[in-house]
Amino acid sequence: MEEASRRPIAGDQLLATLAALASPHRLRIIAALTLGGRNYVSRLAREIGISRPLLHLHLQKLEEAGLVTSRLELSRDGKALNYFEVAPFALELTPAAIAEAAKTLPTRPET
Repeated sequence: MEEASRRPIAGDQLLATLAALASPHRLRIIAALTLGGRNYVSRLAREIGISRPLLHLHLQKLEEAGLVTSRLELSRDGKALNYFEVAPFALELTPAAIAEAAKTLPTRPET
């Protein structure tokens, strides 16, 4: 395990990560990108079997949480393609990790 992955995760980052992963579509997106490598939206939407607009919404959530990255590239015929890939991440979810993350949350939650 890398040294960076041993650092405690902040409460707000833990919540964002768990929220981003709390969807069957998003889990399938992570799985497809992990198994198949980087991919562009149209092809990924076909592979997963969801619409491009819905895929964009899910990819945006995953990107905001730092779980995927995107890069705009030009194809050989001049089309702009937005490629996505899984960002390296490791999440250790134990009671102790949750307790450490909770210490960093504001004392008065916003509901």
